[in-house]
Parts: sequence; C-alpha cells; structure tokens
Amino acid sequence: MRNEIVTIQSRRQLAEGIYEMVLQLPDDGAASGSGREGAAAEAIRPGQFINIKLEGQYLRRPISICDWTEDTITIIYKTVGRGTEQMSRMQAGETLDILYPLGNGFNLNGTFSKPLLIGGGVGAPPMYGLCKRLAGMGRKPIVLLGFGSTADVFYEAEFRQLGAEVIITTEDGSRGVKGFVTDGMDGVEYDSLFVCGPERMLQAVDEKAPQDVPGQMSFERRMGCGFGACMGCSCRTKYGSKRICVEGPVLERSEIVW
Repeated sequence: MRNEIVTIQSRRQLAEGIYEMVLQLPDDGAASGSGREGAAAEAIRPGQFINIKLEGQYLRRPISICDWTEDTITIIYKTVGRGTEQMSRMQAGETLDILYPLGNGFNLNGTFSKPLLIGGGVGAPPMYGLCKRLAGMGRKPIVLLGFGSTADVFYEAEFRQLGAEVIITTEDGSRGVKGFVTDGMDGVEYDSLFVCGPERMLQAVDEKAPQDVPGQMSFERRMGCGFGACMGCSCRTKYGSKRICVEGPVLERSEIVW
C-alpha cells in the first residue's frame, strides 16, 4: 500500500452524475531510469481500489480503479454524497491524497478462454481494466453492462475498442436488452464469470449462472478505513467473516454465503 499525492490530469462527465478522472502519479525515479513500472503497473490488479482523502471530509472515499498506465490511474465515480459531489467539481491541476492499491483484485489465472464480465452501473469501471488485461492474454471476453436507461450508459465504445463483445441492458428498455443484467445472460455461452455491482445483483447473477461455472464477485460495501482496521465491511463466507476491503472486494463465487 502506498500513500501519495497525485495530480488530477483530467476530469470529464460521462453520464448524469458519472465522472471519469485521470490521476497523474508523481515521478518515482524516472530520472534514474527506474520509472514507475514496479510502483503502479505491476502492483495494481483489476478489481482493486484507491482510497481518497478529501478536504473537510472525515472518512476517505473508496473508488474502484478503472484503468492504469505506468504513471496514471483512471477512476470512474458516481456522485452519491458530499465527497463524490466535491470530487465532481475538482479541476485538472488540483491534487488528491490517495492510498493505493487496496483490496485483493481479480485472479486472472485459470484455464478459461471465454469469460463473461458483468458490471451493473458503477460496477462497470473495474470490468474495463479486467477486460483490457484478459484481452491482452488472448482471452475472448464478453462484457455485459446493466444501466437504468440510455442516458446512464457509459464506456460502451471503450469496451468495444478492446475487441470485446458488448451486451447492454437497460431497465426501461431504451437501449439493448430490456431488463436487468440477468436478462442479458440468456443465450450467452461462457466458461467463467467475473461480476461487480450491488449485492442483490451479485446474488441474482449467482442464482442464474450454472453452478459448475467458476466465478469471482466484487462487492460494493461502505468502508470505514479501507485497509482492514475497523472491521466495518465484513461479510459472511463459508470460511468465516472476511473484510471486503482486505480479503475482498473480490470473493470466489463458491465461498459466498448469501
């Protein structure tokens, strides 16, 4: 875990209340030739998150990592409270205090070749970083994204640019398949499952997917500290309680107790 002051390189609105922010990591030895490869590019795994300290706010804000390069981290967040609303007004050139990378992330090892990646709303961003790395490994990801309406859809083109097959569902039927992400699963062939979204969505996906398909699910939970000290984000598994911020946010499908 690293604690660094990063600079906002860019911020743009993707949809109503949805923002993308690219964070510039500080130079970490580039002049001496060591670069930042070991600090960020190798340390971060898809599904991990950063924890942001904001002026005037007591608790840090955990935000999933969408993508990263040797010297940048991209996050996507929704304005749901004072902290994220404050972030939505920040401009390029301002700085943020972050802890990263946190959580355990997705495990990309395995013999699967046709993974199904499911993201519901702001559960979509970590799927992008995952899709990018899986595609780079020669896998053939299918990406299923669920939104409320056409106005809420974001990053569809970005996923397609990675070469992924993309399925969109909207609750009002204004785009793609009408209904929830589980409705978009009909007729899709896959040999592994990666999911991020609200807990009720995770459970619905788990109940619909064949039980013999291995899967990993990323939980969205309110976190007090973000690194395992407060125990406030614990959840039940077959192996006892696990902290979403440390042992999670990604858990194996087979260990989850609903």
